[in-house]
Amino acid sequence: MSDARNSILTKLRTTRDAHPLTPPPSDFASIEAKHWAPEERLPRIRRLMEAVHTEFLDATEADWPVVLREFLAREGVGSLLYAPATEAGKRLVEGWKAESPSPPRGEGRGEGEASHDSPEGPATNPPHPNPLPGGERGSAPGPVLIPYDRPFEDIKPQLFESIEAGLTTTRGAIAETGSLILWPSADEPRTLSLVPHIHVAILRTDALYDTFLQAIREQGWARDMPTNALLVSGPSKTADIEQTLAYGVHGPKRLVVLVVHP
Repeated sequence: MSDARNSILTKLRTTRDAHPLTPPPSDFASIEAKHWAPEERLPRIRRLMEAVHTEFLDATEADWPVVLREFLAREGVGSLLYAPATEAGKRLVEGWKAESPSPPRGEGRGEGEASHDSPEGPATNPPHPNPLPGGERGSAPGPVLIPYDRPFEDIKPQLFESIEAGLTTTRGAIAETGSLILWPSADEPRTLSLVPHIHVAILRTDALYDTFLQAIREQGWARDMPTNALLVSGPSKTADIEQTLAYGVHGPKRLVVLVVHP
């Protein structure tokens, strides 16, 4: 280190130590005052996220793998990347070949549930606003499960050229902003939710929070944070070029939230 740099740093430290500053106390009162009744959180999250083209499926702990398989088959999706070392990944494999429930669930609207936009009855399946390249709806067989159990370089060609959907868990969702909390890890890397055209995120209804502050406190983020925690409210979109909104440029073209009820 040069003498000039040493001299400057020494003066700065001396001044700092001679005149210590006490940071003002944090005031979170305005955020702490925000509350929604437990039964209002999920409808609010859903409304905010659907406004930016997020899709929703409803399922239970017992049948969510089958519900997901049927949805992907209807959408003509041929492959699903998942994390085999996670509890959700193990449950996915166990339930993938289970007998299909009857009657079938309405796409993205819950079982026997009417569209939010149509009070008259169950919604039909309109053309998706962000169709996948070459993807067609129909009665294709269920997609192939592909475990993310190899180094990135080994799976990279398949990941960017042929895998169509990726499945991840979430740490919950935030009612104030309509956002999912993603928590990438070595077992469930960020690539799963970033590269495939469709990101399917599992959201359990016992992990809904009023605010981001509440989630941070109750989950103890100060004790253990990953290098990359994310808040996601919808599919990837940008309007950088000629102010034309485009989906899927910097991430997944579609975000499907699989809500798992008790």
